[in-house]
Amino acid sequence: MDSKKKKRDTLINRRPEQKKKRAELNRYNHEKGTYGNGDKLDASHIGGKIVGFEPQSKNRGRREKSRKKGFLQKQGLY
Repeated sequence: MDSKKKKRDTLINRRPEQKKKRAELNRYNHEKGTYGNGDKLDASHIGGKIVGFEPQSKNRGRREKSRKKGFLQKQGLY
């Protein structure tokens, strides 16, 4: 992994709202019995709500605001 990306991801992942989101999705996965079973599905967050499951490749690859060029610099995160 590129060291710049690792630093950026570290800054993003330590934010309280990101920790809360991650915990909420993990809890949802545990409740639905899909956590750690290898089915390649992730809980999907759309519009701030969990709407079900979708393949992890689509869920993690969706282009979000935070992935757009210059977003982190404007937010003062990097």
